[in-house]
Amino acid sequence: MSEPTSAAHPDLTHPAKSAAVRNLSSWGGYLQPAAEQSELIGASPQDWDRFAEHWDDLTVDTYMRDGGTYRYRRYGHFRLDAAVTELTALPHRPYRQESDINPLNGGIERHFDPLTDEFLADPLTRSVVLALGEIFSAVEGNTDWDVKLHPFRIVTSSAETGRPAPQGRHRDGSAFVTSLLVNRTNVAGGESSLYSPAGKQLLTATLTEPGDQLLVDDRAVLHDVTPVRPVDAALPAYRDVLIVDFDRL
Repeated sequence: MSEPTSAAHPDLTHPAKSAAVRNLSSWGGYLQPAAEQSELIGASPQDWDRFAEHWDDLTVDTYMRDGGTYRYRRYGHFRLDAAVTELTALPHRPYRQESDINPLNGGIERHFDPLTDEFLADPLTRSVVLALGEIFSAVEGNTDWDVKLHPFRIVTSSAETGRPAPQGRHRDGSAFVTSLLVNRTNVAGGESSLYSPAGKQLLTATLTEPGDQLLVDDRAVLHDVTPVRPVDAALPAYRDVLIVDFDRL
């Protein structure tokens, strides 16, 4: 009888998992295409459409020291026991990055609105986090995780450029960081890149389809995203992503 799979011992013969684990272990990054992500978590186009509706409930980020009003977000904090697929919401609290990690907005406690009940109840929220937990547990040999969820909307118009990474090439200060595209409407730009600490560009890609996801070992590589601008300045223009941070417990 074969041994049953679990988050602690995932089925690494699954191409959507094995490729991610192999690339993260070897050089620190992996671009997971939407079709692969959707197959892995069982998400249909209708699921992604429903999931995207939660981004209409984000609130403006008032902590942007560049004076920008282009970023909308919420924030949630969880504990994940990947061995038994138990995801537990933790009490809401301020989010903090130190200034050496985020020289633009770090060094203070930032009080963001919590995730909505509807977002927390959406099946894709849990499915996305559990799938990442399997992959990162296989890479790290650890199944107990501190997880932070950051849904972001970057808006742009003829009056203001949207900057997904206003601090430039950077780390987020976690063990693993992912960027999941949820929606992309009437924007040009938003090209993601990964770099070695010495500055060599290792990957560049534009997330275009709901479910496209970039997985990053934040200790091994740096990441950046180019600004976004409207294609048609007369229409709403925005880029919606879910950023997920994983740290060992």
